[in-house]
Amino acid sequence: MGTLSIVATPIGNLGDITFRALWTLKEANAIYAEDTRVTAKLLHHYGLRTPLFRLDAATEAKKAGEVVKRLEAGEKIAVVSDAGTPGISDPGARLVAYVRETLPEAKIEAIPGPSALTAMLSIAGISADVFLFLGFLPHKKGRQTALKGIAESTIPVVLYESPHRILKLLGELAKTDSKARVVIGRELTKLHEEVLTGAPEELAKTLEKGKKVRGEFVVIIKPSRR
Repeated sequence: MGTLSIVATPIGNLGDITFRALWTLKEANAIYAEDTRVTAKLLHHYGLRTPLFRLDAATEAKKAGEVVKRLEAGEKIAVVSDAGTPGISDPGARLVAYVRETLPEAKIEAIPGPSALTAMLSIAGISADVFLFLGFLPHKKGRQTALKGIAESTIPVVLYESPHRILKLLGELAKTDSKARVVIGRELTKLHEEVLTGAPEELAKTLEKGKKVRGEFVVIIKPSRR
């Protein structure tokens, strides 16, 4: 029986990958990646030539059967996302669930490493002994309910946001809880890494003024009622 390895990869700085992750990617018969083009750059950087196959949100369910057949044949299969840990707002969870259900005797192992969530919490200056992680908020249906829940939360809330929606999010937070303390992490582990702290409206003005609406964002919200 084969082994399914869920491998964490760098969220920006390629030097953040672990020795164990590199060895796992090297020894794998195949790597299933969220975007083969992104993973190909990582493999090239470290001189690895393991065959790559795509497994993104749209193909995860379809490729699960293929992965199971390879595991039954005794192969070592690695799964990676574009950045960070698979299954954390990235593909991977449905595949693992399918393998556990259809092939319970298969070995599934975590190869831990980078995560934007924990990286941001470690430098935010906000107590993270307990927090609520919501990933990406819904774009439409359920969004206002989620925003209301954030404003009423008694613990910090962590979100992921894209550069296309960060200003919209800050504007919405300003309306639901204008006095909330917000910490934003941008371009974490990269050359232009930046952490900004302030009220929602204040941060929106800072981002617009400095033309810093680029890169992926991790947002931590400490509601004013807390």
